[in-house]
Amino acid sequence: MRIPAELLQTVVDHAVRDAPNECCGVVAVRDGVVTAVHATANTAASPFRFEVDGLELHRLLTEIEDGGDELGAIYHSHTRSEPVPSQTDVNFAAAWPGVEWLIVGLAGGAPDVRSFLIGADGAVAQVPVEVVDG
Repeated sequence: MRIPAELLQTVVDHAVRDAPNECCGVVAVRDGVVTAVHATANTAASPFRFEVDGLELHRLLTEIEDGGDELGAIYHSHTRSEPVPSQTDVNFAAAWPGVEWLIVGLAGGAPDVRSFLIGADGAVAQVPVEVVDG
């Protein structure tokens, strides 16, 4: 993922703001570069998991596609653990092949951001997060 610093900061700020609950949202990309970050409400309001309202998600995905971009990542935070996919994340990712999972970890002081691809078979591979000039 290639992401402008200010958009990465938007994701981190969302994670910090929503703590101790997990935050969540989606990331739009064009040609492999993040173009927009769309925060969503965690309807679970939980420090252990996130849920996004289906109508809100549909609206955002339509808006992203109508703007000529595509869904590049789903982001959320882990407020009590490292930013690596949990089994819940792996199970959820099965419905989103090819979409990166950007996770902000808040357990260790300074926010730690990592991104992953999760295969349909549950295989998890960390991918680089490259901060670029916006």
